[in-house]
Amino acid sequence: MGPLIPNGVIPYEWNNILAILIGIAFGFVLESSGFSSSRKLAGVFYGYDFAVLKVFFTAAVVASIGLYYMDYLGYISVGELYVQPTYLWGAIIGGAVMGVGFVAAGFCPGTAITSVAIGKIDAMVYIVGIMIGVFIFSEFYTLFQPLYEGSYLGNITVVDYFGVNPYIFIFCLTIVALLAFFFTDMIRKKVKKVFY
Repeated sequence: MGPLIPNGVIPYEWNNILAILIGIAFGFVLESSGFSSSRKLAGVFYGYDFAVLKVFFTAAVVASIGLYYMDYLGYISVGELYVQPTYLWGAIIGGAVMGVGFVAAGFCPGTAITSVAIGKIDAMVYIVGIMIGVFIFSEFYTLFQPLYEGSYLGNITVVDYFGVNPYIFIFCLTIVALLAFFFTDMIRKKVKKVFY
């Protein structure tokens, strides 16, 4: 749960309980936002609904600004946060596979679980597909391992990789997000005229 448990603010025993509560809250927010609908999620690829793009861009910008502001105030240290190691080719191929699955099914793993919870059959089929993929990957791991662990770049961030000032990067990310919101609204209006 962020730096709260390692710094002793919250006892370690609460780790799993908080994870479950946050997971339930996240699933509730996904469902109430309509993200259990494969049509809404796939809409970003077909140009009629950009809610997913807007939510994730907003989350990235708010989280970035929040983290660095908390770092500035001294509540957390950005340098102490865990950064997932980057394996370049594994990330590229994994992202491509997930992207194809997202376009084909209209779900990502999180939204699929939310949809399963409300009884959607297409999401259940998607989850079965994920399980088959996980089984194949685990059974043939030795075959995939060189690709999976190749091109190791370490625990880096975009800021570290390009050597840019984090505040300038966050500012640029915010501008890109605003431009994306503007242009996707234009696209959505044109696509709606074609479909409706």
